[in-house]
Amino acid sequence: MFDPYIIVPDSLRNTDHDGTDAFAFDARCGYYRRLILSMVEDLQVTVDGEPQPRENIRLTVAGETFTMDALAREFRLAWEFGEPATVTVLGCRLSPGTHELGLSETLRISYLPTPHVPATVQRLEVAA
Repeated sequence: MFDPYIIVPDSLRNTDHDGTDAFAFDARCGYYRRLILSMVEDLQVTVDGEPQPRENIRLTVAGETFTMDALAREFRLAWEFGEPATVTVLGCRLSPGTHELGLSETLRISYLPTPHVPATVQRLEVAA
């Protein structure tokens, strides 16, 4: 439903995370309500068809950064509907130019028997 709006256009960039090469982009929660971060079970990122290791993915919400495992224990913060969060992938810098970026969000919704997994793929450009 919200798949075309999950990855924020023009947000793909190279960065560093605590001195480690990384790339980052902004994303929105693929659910129509706010979700407490413990309900975000997983994020899967692909770049140009290559899956990125789960242990290298970080999610930053409200200025706080979490590993995928740490999200399960975060009950204070919520990912608000429509609010972009930053997804960072450690250990990889992207070459300048256009890349195919994919994101799947595995979200635990209390009244759905299986996880809600919105997926989206977009072509975004990294500046030189």
